[in-house]
Amino acid sequence: MKLFQVRQCDIIGLFQAVGIRVRRYIVKKLKVRSLAVFFTACLMAGSSLWAQNAPAAKPYSLKDLNEQLVLATLWVQTSAEYRALCQQAYNAARIMLDKDLAEVKTDKKRIIIVDGDETTIQANEYEAYMIGKDLEYPTHWYDWVAGASGKAIPGAVEFLNYAASKGVETYYVTNRKIDLEYQGTLDNLKKLGYPFVDTEHVIYRQKGANDDKQPRQLALEEKHHLVLYVGDNLEDFPIDIFQKPIDERYRISDTHKDEWGKRYIVLPNPMYGAWEKAIKGNEGACRRGAGQAPQGASAPMEAVIPAGALRQGE
Repeated sequence: MKLFQVRQCDIIGLFQAVGIRVRRYIVKKLKVRSLAVFFTACLMAGSSLWAQNAPAAKPYSLKDLNEQLVLATLWVQTSAEYRALCQQAYNAARIMLDKDLAEVKTDKKRIIIVDGDETTIQANEYEAYMIGKDLEYPTHWYDWVAGASGKAIPGAVEFLNYAASKGVETYYVTNRKIDLEYQGTLDNLKKLGYPFVDTEHVIYRQKGANDDKQPRQLALEEKHHLVLYVGDNLEDFPIDIFQKPIDERYRISDTHKDEWGKRYIVLPNPMYGAWEKAIKGNEGACRRGAGQAPQGASAPMEAVIPAGALRQGE
């Protein structure tokens, strides 16, 4: 706060610096409006001088980037609001499924397309692990996937099994890599009790391919009757938003405003996503971008943020 405190001697010094003499009797005779202008000018001049002499900002370190992930991860792990939003999303999905079953006549197979991480499988314990160890994706990510320890997203297992009971099949279109995350993903989905967990219905990113899901999604739509999509990232929906800048993402989202909560069901994820990559101009990978499998042994994963991760005051 001391940087923003302007004392009388500071004001006089500022005006002397530009060749203006300040007399006490002049200040006393200034009207209220003039005083406001006077002190505003002083404050602006002081701010300008302070900005010129301020130390250069340090670039963000990996520790800094992990620090900003703390509250987002805690919110997902501990808040009832997160659970309520997930359950709300899957309740909306059930309403739309029932509506489709009642109103749409089709000879095609009805399907639902869902994402993987943060739509069916929670990966927040991996986020907590990165925070606690000051690591970055994909360090030990593939070990975590192989362990198949991710928990279910609230409401997801119940909804997709309800859909299966109505003859509706689920396709899991994920950007997990087929050459590095195949078996662990299948094992995790099966362990959690999801339906249609097999090589036909779990559609991975192929080796060497980019992470644009839209071609895989539209190929399914061509063959089947698509009821709805569920995802936590706008790139989980076939709306031509892959690697678009922030203003375009706004525009595209607004274009589809009548479909959110109907054809497109969005889940909360404040931890990572295409929004993060858009901030950086889509240059390089975000925390869940492309990466190679790390070398080294598997490491234990904390299910919650470990003690000491909240480094306040450092």
